[in-house]
Amino acid sequence: MHMQPIQLDEPHDARPWWQQLTAYHWFVFLMASLAWLFDCLDQQLFILFRDTALTNLLPEGANVKTFGGYATSIFVAGWATGGLFFGSLGDRIGRAKTLTITVLLYSVFTGLSALSTSWVDFAVYRFITGLGVGGVFGLAVALIADTLPPGARTWALGVLQALSAIGNVTAGLISMYMGTLISAQQITSDQAWKYAFLVGAIPAFLCVFIQLRLKEPQKWTEAREAGRLSGVKFGSYASLLGPGRWRKPAILGILLCITGVIGLWGIGFFAPELVGDVIHTSLKDKGLSDTEIASQATYYKGLNSIIQNVGAFLGMLSFAYIAQRTGRKFAFAIAFIGAFLATNLYFRMFQGVDQLWMSGVMGYFQLALFAGFAIYLPELFPTRLRSTGTSFCYNVGRFLAATGPFTLGLLQQKLGESAIAKLPETANAVARDAARLSAFRDATSWVSLVFIAGLVVVYFLPETKGQPLPEDD
Repeated sequence: MHMQPIQLDEPHDARPWWQQLTAYHWFVFLMASLAWLFDCLDQQLFILFRDTALTNLLPEGANVKTFGGYATSIFVAGWATGGLFFGSLGDRIGRAKTLTITVLLYSVFTGLSALSTSWVDFAVYRFITGLGVGGVFGLAVALIADTLPPGARTWALGVLQALSAIGNVTAGLISMYMGTLISAQQITSDQAWKYAFLVGAIPAFLCVFIQLRLKEPQKWTEAREAGRLSGVKFGSYASLLGPGRWRKPAILGILLCITGVIGLWGIGFFAPELVGDVIHTSLKDKGLSDTEIASQATYYKGLNSIIQNVGAFLGMLSFAYIAQRTGRKFAFAIAFIGAFLATNLYFRMFQGVDQLWMSGVMGYFQLALFAGFAIYLPELFPTRLRSTGTSFCYNVGRFLAATGPFTLGLLQQKLGESAIAKLPETANAVARDAARLSAFRDATSWVSLVFIAGLVVVYFLPETKGQPLPEDD
């Protein structure tokens, strides 16, 4: 791959990254981080309340797990589509303008999800929400990479991704609060998911602040003006994927992100289902009421999400530190190995709420990879393709990842049917639930092999530590 000669970012600044930022730099960092934080809040609300919503919306007797996989796949497909479209648009008309559109889109349609009356309109709302969600990451990352000083870029992008865990933790707190309200019989489980999605609409107000003060990066405006004179194309997939120097980093970036995205959305974000199934099986065996089971499942799903994302927050900060000190490739290698081991530990060994700490370990490594994507991807592409390339790599893999929940569901179903067939005819409902749970554990172990594939991709990546952001010759 043709890259500019390796050199330290200029000018070199030895001060801590936060001391290099002006008041406006902090404003840009805050706006981009909040856009991504609230984005992740909406994602996590969907994950936590997906099954409850579908139980309420589907006809009696429908397989909620199967339709949960469909809903997740539709959401992730919308995410991928939005990432491709808005990433390119951000390079063409500006990062700040496009970011405003995406935040408004995902906020409004998360709120509308609460008004769903059937599985069909719920799926439509989730797809459109996904369009907005998909656009935010590449735009926020490009905005920070092009605005903040070079010496602050690695840590700023790592912290931006780490702050996304705050959005996920907030969703977990909402789930715990809803569980408390259900237990107090102030609301029903059928109402809880509606209130949760309405809370997700709040970020629409963020758009006002973005529109008032957020400006396009000077680097982008100067490059855009020069591009008009030279005729070079901005946000062009032909330029990104056609013959030339940017195709190879785009392909490597896609392969890198596919492994992390499938691992997280195909396995990691099904942790609430494991927690819910374990709690449901144990409490049903004790003869507790359906209301008490629903309350505790909702509560502990939320607590699990918080623990998972506290681990994620620490993991993403750790990745930024290692990437800054040792290099991007070494940090990715550690994260992929850790993600494979921790994911298998959690899904094979988790037996009760006293072991929720395992979720934190899994989150530490799985989400650490995503700090790597924020730091590494903008270092592969020039200003005119930075949002396009970053969004392309981060999101196109989601078309494959969208099959992950469906594949996991089919694998679980086949393994479950095989396990139940081996049970004696006198086996009760608890034994059958235990067999299905065991099949779910087996399925996640097979899918977690994707992290090993990611480790192979790391070998072929270029190291970008200490290099300036690339530009066209």
